[in-house]
Amino acid sequence: MYRYDEFDHQFVKERTAQFRDQADRRLKGELTEDDFRPLRLMSGFYLQLHAYMLRVAVPYGTLSSRQMRQLGMIADKYDRGYGHFTTRQNIQYNWIKLEDTADILQALAEVEMHAIQTSGNCIRNVTTDHWAGAAADEIADPRPVGELLRQWSSLHPEFSFLPRKFKIAVTGAPNDRAAIKVHDIGLRLHKNDKKEVGWEVMVGGGQGRTPMIAVTVRDFLPEKELVAYLEAIMRVYNLYGRRDNKYKARIKILVHEIGAEKFRAEVESEYLRHPQQTTEVETRELARIAAYFAEPKYEKLSRFVPAFEEAKRGNPDFARWVKNNTAAHKRDGYTIVNISLKAAGEIPGDATGEQMRVMADLAEAYSFDELRVSHAQNIVLAHVKLADVFTIWQKLGEHGLAAANYGLTGDIIACPGLDYCALATARSIPIAQSISRKFADYTRQEEIGNIKINISGCINACGHHHVGHIGILGLDKKGEEYYQITLGGSSSENASIGTILGPGFAGHEVPDAIDKILNTYVKLRAPHEEFLATYRRVGATPFKEALYATA
Repeated sequence: MYRYDEFDHQFVKERTAQFRDQADRRLKGELTEDDFRPLRLMSGFYLQLHAYMLRVAVPYGTLSSRQMRQLGMIADKYDRGYGHFTTRQNIQYNWIKLEDTADILQALAEVEMHAIQTSGNCIRNVTTDHWAGAAADEIADPRPVGELLRQWSSLHPEFSFLPRKFKIAVTGAPNDRAAIKVHDIGLRLHKNDKKEVGWEVMVGGGQGRTPMIAVTVRDFLPEKELVAYLEAIMRVYNLYGRRDNKYKARIKILVHEIGAEKFRAEVESEYLRHPQQTTEVETRELARIAAYFAEPKYEKLSRFVPAFEEAKRGNPDFARWVKNNTAAHKRDGYTIVNISLKAAGEIPGDATGEQMRVMADLAEAYSFDELRVSHAQNIVLAHVKLADVFTIWQKLGEHGLAAANYGLTGDIIACPGLDYCALATARSIPIAQSISRKFADYTRQEEIGNIKINISGCINACGHHHVGHIGILGLDKKGEEYYQITLGGSSSENASIGTILGPGFAGHEVPDAIDKILNTYVKLRAPHEEFLATYRRVGATPFKEALYATA
């Protein structure tokens, strides 16, 4: 994985020192909260309902064991013993004291981490496929490009004060696990008719108040032109993006209002105005970065591992976990292990300091010292020998990390909601917990099969409810919390925005409503048909009837 060079170290060190001075002046009363607000946001600190919240960047979702241990230490020393992994492949701490903020940034800097550009109207943390570099279906590892874009966008003088926040996602596989079509810019690596590798560039996706699917502005872009082309996109956005109304300031609104063809023409015109920027510099720099992402030193292993197969035969619980929580690796004798942070009744995405240390130890011992954070709020060990999987499962089980529900009903995405967030209109966490408890039985979850249930506590959609197969949006209705249900959303390569079914439900009614939806699906599905396919085939009517029919 990428390691800081001399510039990175100096850059983060200086920013930490600057913030220490800023926080000290705030504590002394030399800065008001209004004065301090833009300064703390530039360093990742929000003021939430109860305390300061810190959002730490995890670039392209990749962590070393040392970094994960440091995150665990921060949870124990400066928070309340846990952290919250987010849909942006970041981690958040919700109970931070102002007097500790600079020390936390210093602790992050010690392990080559920071919180720069995790807030504000800038290019945020670049995200990617959490199986990058390991997935069997991958064309190439997209993380070197993710790192190139991180370096390019960090404190870029032209793009540090955009009309609105900006998010980029990258994937190197045909099966989209990075939700690229609901990002401001989505990049998909693929091959053209000549078998050359390049990027499809999509712009204008997003969720929030006005959810939209991105449009393609370039079907195939050579990799050496990527940075220059993205700069053209950003310049067009900076020039035409609205600054008078934050609700209409995202690039998706610009693309929608002027139309995809006009936007595409503006980008191409801007791109051609700067031909000198299309150089080999990015190619050389990308090659340098790619060396840090060289493949691990895999052993030559057999596809069939007798001890692994015997462990599955002798332990049904282990066999179930393997079936649900592992994925095909590109190398024989290895697998991808998905650690669910969604044990029944627990808070989605939360991990204690001790759990972080356990996962770090496992990564160091069994996965080439590397972990991933997924946008579904889980942790991944990307390169595990089949011979080691049973040992890992046992260790996870000792620490409440062996939930066998990856990709199933219990694997719920949820934002912090009104329990923490100052923008929220309803709670998300208790709803997720109640659904999780209702569907705790693994046999029932496996009968239902692959399903994505996503919950947001407000219209900002940090819980990705728009693209859940079942989406749940918490709203305030005359002082009461109500939950609107949508069906048919998807963040995959066949992305779609969910459709509202009808009137909302009180919080205590939501688990039963989800139960009725899933029972209807099970009755209507064709053999081996997953929820989304059934919904797209039969439409919303049967689900509406199940939910709203009077006795």
